[in-house]
Amino acid sequence: MYSCSSSSHPLLSHISNTIIDEHRWIIHIRQALDDDEDLDQESDDIPVSIFAAPKALVQISPESYAPQHLAIGPYHHWSPELYEMERYKLSAAKKLQRQRKGPRFHSLADHLARFEPRFRACYHKYLNFNGETLSWMMAIDACFLLDFLQIFDGKASATGQKSGHIAVLRDIVMLENQIPLLAMRKVLEFQLGSVDDDDELLYPMLIAFCKELSPFKPLQELPGVRQVTKRAHLLDLLYFMIVPEVEGSCGGIGIESPEPEKERDNERDERTSFQKVTSIIEGGAGAVRLIKRALISRPVKALMVLPLKILSNLPGIMILRQAEYLFFSREAGGEAEQENRNSDCNEGLNKPPLMEEIAIPSVTELFKAGVTFSVTDLGISGIKFDDKTAALHLPAVRLDVNTEVTMRNLVAYEVCASSGPLVFTRYTELMNGIIDVPEDAKILREQGIVSNHLKCDEDAANLWNGMSKSVKLTKVPFLDKAIEDVNSYYNGRWKVRIRGFVETHVSGSWKLPAFLAATIFLFCISLKAFCAVVRCTQRSGHLKN
Repeated sequence: MYSCSSSSHPLLSHISNTIIDEHRWIIHIRQALDDDEDLDQESDDIPVSIFAAPKALVQISPESYAPQHLAIGPYHHWSPELYEMERYKLSAAKKLQRQRKGPRFHSLADHLARFEPRFRACYHKYLNFNGETLSWMMAIDACFLLDFLQIFDGKASATGQKSGHIAVLRDIVMLENQIPLLAMRKVLEFQLGSVDDDDELLYPMLIAFCKELSPFKPLQELPGVRQVTKRAHLLDLLYFMIVPEVEGSCGGIGIESPEPEKERDNERDERTSFQKVTSIIEGGAGAVRLIKRALISRPVKALMVLPLKILSNLPGIMILRQAEYLFFSREAGGEAEQENRNSDCNEGLNKPPLMEEIAIPSVTELFKAGVTFSVTDLGISGIKFDDKTAALHLPAVRLDVNTEVTMRNLVAYEVCASSGPLVFTRYTELMNGIIDVPEDAKILREQGIVSNHLKCDEDAANLWNGMSKSVKLTKVPFLDKAIEDVNSYYNGRWKVRIRGFVETHVSGSWKLPAFLAATIFLFCISLKAFCAVVRCTQRSGHLKN
């Protein structure tokens, strides 16, 4: 006979787990209602800061959001593939206890149990743990992190060298692998027996951690002790150290377009510049004026109607029409062309930005157009374009084996936690927009913008191109201003206009021999018609005399 135990039958196992979960849920609700009101009020004021990574981002790079070696916190605590590191966590907890010579570890877990509601309030997911399990988890993980952070502060070397902790460091920065910084502060407070000394001891370790992991150079003026130690968790601290606060704006799709008056002024300035260039060309080319006048005269029009109808379907004729449009049109033609170009290059500026990539030329295209790249010491907040010097100011960024995971989790945290503009997400979109091929990464490396510690420039380009996926549309005023200024400068360059004309109408659609043949043929017809008009004019003059 077959036995139907709960461990062997999937249905009964599911029913048993459901009953246990419901029982724990009832216990949790009773405890929450029976707790002290002041403590509940304190936990209600704590914002949620530890989230599950958005599925849209996880689908692109699952390994960037799920820890591969170490579980910190409750989200991945029961993952069997991460059990191997538990013995290292216990070893760190024992070592920290011996160094501090404090009470037994059981007392530490009991001490942290007092802050259970505050710990739970930090997590977006419901934690299906009882209070004792959560307290022990926080105590062990906090001890491990404190021991690990001492490595970067240069105060411990028994655990190993920094190079041997790259994989662990990558796991620690993940959004789903966080514990509240409060747990670490309470462990130090319990071990030292002082409320004031714990922050002073924790501060240099946190700063060293951010310097080690941040892809940007730290600002000259570091935040104070309370600003650092009051952050929600390690990833939140890293985000705070990197991303500037943007005031007076809100995030999401509901961002208004730039002011209409400003848009009209910009378009008017661009049209005026284009008309000046056209006037110079027309004013300096006397032969062009004569040919133009001859072409618009009635006799020549009559002579050219039939040949033009015959030649209208031949390759190259449309190119000449476009050339006449480009060089001879001042009012309607020039304005229409400029408006079309403005609408194309500003499509991502006056409308919600594209999900995949913003509209901006690549580094190679900008470099050929005369744009230089300069390093700013102000971090992301210093990104701007100086139209006087044609310099795009960007922060210096370091790319190594942990940079991609760090940036992806910063984006995920910003998407989940930020109620304002997604500044860091917009920065990654900007870098993705200007870096397309390895040559782009090479130019930025030579200009001092990218410090590449990866294998090659191709890896750097792939890193940025792989971060194009976003889950929320946003506009950041100072970054969008830089993008708009770059596009305006680039599209205003005369050689860019000429190159675009040639690529569109010569290289892309027509063969060069056909173009040259049609050009020579039409020039001969025009010259013959011009000579005929001149002779007719001379004969009529002789007859009058």
